[in-house]
Amino acid sequence: RFAPRLQARGVRVLIECNSQLVRLLSAMPGIEGVVSRFDPPPAHDAHDALASLPHRLGTMLYTIPADTPYLRAEPELVTRWATRMEPPRGLRVGLVWAGNPGFKADHIRSPRLKAFLPLLDVPGVSFFGLQKGAGRQDLETCGPLPPSFTDLGAEIADFADTAAIMEKLDLVISSCTAPAHLAGALGRPVWTVLPFSPDWRWLDRGLCTPWYPTMRLFRQDRRGEWAPVVGRVRAALQALARSRSWPGA
Repeated sequence: RFAPRLQARGVRVLIECNSQLVRLLSAMPGIEGVVSRFDPPPAHDAHDALASLPHRLGTMLYTIPADTPYLRAEPELVTRWATRMEPPRGLRVGLVWAGNPGFKADHIRSPRLKAFLPLLDVPGVSFFGLQKGAGRQDLETCGPLPPSFTDLGAEIADFADTAAIMEKLDLVISSCTAPAHLAGALGRPVWTVLPFSPDWRWLDRGLCTPWYPTMRLFRQDRRGEWAPVVGRVRAALQALARSRSWPGA
């Protein structure tokens, strides 16, 4: 979101990032190149951490650039994944239940699949698992899962695939981890489940966020208690599924 603003000031922007993001970010407006974190960077005059740019650019809470989408999926990938996700079966919801266990507070922010199981029996909803990484172990301990659930995670190569899948979803439900940010950057409807004391970007109260206009926040009331949060998500999902089942909807 800040790259075009740097470009408008005459800055040529290159991004160094995780290899899983290279393909996705290569087509992003406002930048001239992308390099994987472990490859030699091209010649440059200065470097800055991405999280420092709001400060460098004098950004305030109410001036956060939130023009979405600022990331886009590849049309060819969208078509390919659309075929994989046919036929339509009601409301299509992507599900992510865990973050990177290498993050020091991941055990606090990740509900895990078991906590999300009450969502899977909501009528009129088809779920698509987008989970990558260590969280996929939950698929072995929480089964058998209902027919409404389709695991796509094993087929996802990188975030370009995840972005393409999200373009064909009606909603993404995610823990506080990278796919939630991706859905917000794509301008897709996303419900993010937050721990009692969340990352600073989410502030300490509120149902919405200035970072992503299409995101709704579901906050934990008590540390470690996910059932009440998931209960609210389930009620909201039931209401959404019913609204989509009206004749002509």
